[in-house]
Amino acid sequence: MAFPKTFIALGVAAALAGPVQAEVTPEEAAQLGTTLTWIGAEQAGNAEGTIPAYTGGLTTPPAGYDPKQPGQRPDPFAGEKPLFSVDAGNMAQYEDKLTEGTKALMKKFPSFRIDVYPTHRTAAVPQYVRDNTARNAVDCKTTHGGEGVDGCFGGIPFPIPKDGYQAMWNHLLRFGGFSYYVTQRSYYVDSAGSKVMTGQNEIYQEYPYYDPNKTSADKYWMLAYTATAPARLVGEQTLMIDPLNWAKDNRRAWQYLPGQRRVKLAPEIAYDTPNSQSAGANTYDDTALFSGKMDRFDFKLVGKKEVFIPYNLYKFSDPKQCPDEVLVTPNHLNPDCVRWELHRVWVIEATLKSGKRHVYSKRVFYWDEDSYSAGASDQYDASGKLYRIGFAYMTPRYEVPAPTADVYGHYDLANGIYVINSIGTETGGYYDVPANPSRWWTPEAMAGRGVR
Repeated sequence: MAFPKTFIALGVAAALAGPVQAEVTPEEAAQLGTTLTWIGAEQAGNAEGTIPAYTGGLTTPPAGYDPKQPGQRPDPFAGEKPLFSVDAGNMAQYEDKLTEGTKALMKKFPSFRIDVYPTHRTAAVPQYVRDNTARNAVDCKTTHGGEGVDGCFGGIPFPIPKDGYQAMWNHLLRFGGFSYYVTQRSYYVDSAGSKVMTGQNEIYQEYPYYDPNKTSADKYWMLAYTATAPARLVGEQTLMIDPLNWAKDNRRAWQYLPGQRRVKLAPEIAYDTPNSQSAGANTYDDTALFSGKMDRFDFKLVGKKEVFIPYNLYKFSDPKQCPDEVLVTPNHLNPDCVRWELHRVWVIEATLKSGKRHVYSKRVFYWDEDSYSAGASDQYDASGKLYRIGFAYMTPRYEVPAPTADVYGHYDLANGIYVINSIGTETGGYYDVPANPSRWWTPEAMAGRGVR
């Protein structure tokens, strides 16, 4: 696939290479907090003024925010109207600002459009994350061909990324909060427009890598969820722990099945195994657009590009404005509920390694430079055809602050279906909670919590 000439040059050929270790000089690191933001984005806006300068992000809750109901977040941009809309009829005018996947959806579904709003660079992180990012800039290194990291903790690992692996680690180690809880639903929509709820869960997530009371970690993500619907799944549990260095350890995963009343190892929850929470319409390593080990692809840092991506999705996340029956419509999500903005993104191209197996032969990722949370992805099949299209739907939790984008979805062009994962329920969105004790994150404790 040929990329447009609108990419911003990276400046050195080494940055375009694979897992080559490239050091950040003290002079480069000194740009953080000056010409670059504290996590490495360009401080300045673009020449056209359509992307503003970064001024610190959104850190003050708007009027109407109730700290007793932190899952309910008023929209600070509720009064704004779209600047314009893009669909199949006028997409040629904006072609250089659209991902390949977005263009494909417009061509396939005449009803699909994107409403483009003013750009707000709302992503923000706590001070300790900024401080740790500055240290990571000179201390953090990739190891074992990019599969592991060393010397990193508590911040974006590579605020000045030199290769594709570093940029992908920035996504894996993005900051969305330290310890939080959510009740969420996922849906599958078939080619006829029929909608099925594939799962409703209570979820706890912790990122030991971001524990404010520690200075190191050997794992970065812990996830535990219990199914509360549909009836056939009630009581099922999944526990998953991802290591900080994939070269030394693998994902540890277990499942509890009420019918068997036992916990079993679940090594299949990885790579391109079809995700049961989406009826198999995306893969386990499609979670949050990408998760897991990077040993099956070569990752190339292509450059930066200005594109329209979903951003600041407060209306989308509000079950009063966009309840499930309004949001989840035939063929695609309801365009009235999805806010799009123009942002600079890092573009990373992943190509399947020789001798490795995966349902995707190539993947292209577009990570928001301000957060590494928001973004999009294009997945190609074995014949090189665009197969699946992913989007991450970022709603900043301004009370933390944290640019959280755990809601994500994929469109399957080949089969005309789509899935949306982790929509917050009526009881509220994402809540920060105290961390669970380490013994809580064990298969033995999981069995003890099981339905009997």
